[in-house]
Amino acid sequence: MGDHTQLVAAADRLEQASVTRTPCAPVADILGPTDIAAAYAVQQMLTQRRLAGGARLIGRKIGLTSAAVQAQIGVDRPDFGVLFDDMLYDDGTEIPFARLLQPKVEAEVAFLLGSDILNADDTGAVRAAVELAYPALEIVDSRIADWRIGITDTVADNASSGVFVIGRHGVSLDEVEPLDVEMSMTRRDALVSSGAGRDCLGDPLNALAWLAGTAIEFGEPLRAGDLVLSGALGPVVAADPGDRFVAHIEPLGTISVSFSGKVNQ
Repeated sequence: MGDHTQLVAAADRLEQASVTRTPCAPVADILGPTDIAAAYAVQQMLTQRRLAGGARLIGRKIGLTSAAVQAQIGVDRPDFGVLFDDMLYDDGTEIPFARLLQPKVEAEVAFLLGSDILNADDTGAVRAAVELAYPALEIVDSRIADWRIGITDTVADNASSGVFVIGRHGVSLDEVEPLDVEMSMTRRDALVSSGAGRDCLGDPLNALAWLAGTAIEFGEPLRAGDLVLSGALGPVVAADPGDRFVAHIEPLGTISVSFSGKVNQ
């Protein structure tokens, strides 16, 4: 793993990009293209800085679970990041475009956990830990200019997180199989993305199990009350000022988000 000086340099670069609203050069030139441990160390460093500044953790997000999204980004494995309370928006809300740098929208299944997951190898326990499933929209973002990212860039950058929207009503897994959900998403009423639960690592619950196991390895298991964004069900789509996205994730329901029309609003 990179030395402490390199980790701090990468974290500082990403933090500066966030604060100044100016995308930066890839941090792979500091961390290297394959040192994932170093990238997660940078992510953790930035997480601690946010927590020290008063942010509150409310869950985790899984990225790069869809073959389509992996192909778009040019990587071949999932990653994860953390969710802070100030990233959450209500269904149907308008998000200030100026809050984001290079936003892209993806539709997915979100899980609310009703119990801790301490054994990710037990698929029954993973499923039983889910209290409710929700339709969700994740607005991914990157501090790296022009999305020129590799795996270490996106991991260090909190899995290219931006903000997210959760549906108003959750559904018990007694009523829905996550792998069977069907998704279609429009931008300004034109179809721009489609997919299914099977497009997320074969089943969004597989993604949840992957995250649960990885979280245990990191010494920070998933806990009751955590929200988990399980990963894209189809291709991610760039957003512009004034755009409105609507996703139908059946049978979970419909969810929407719009963006303010003025970049400097």
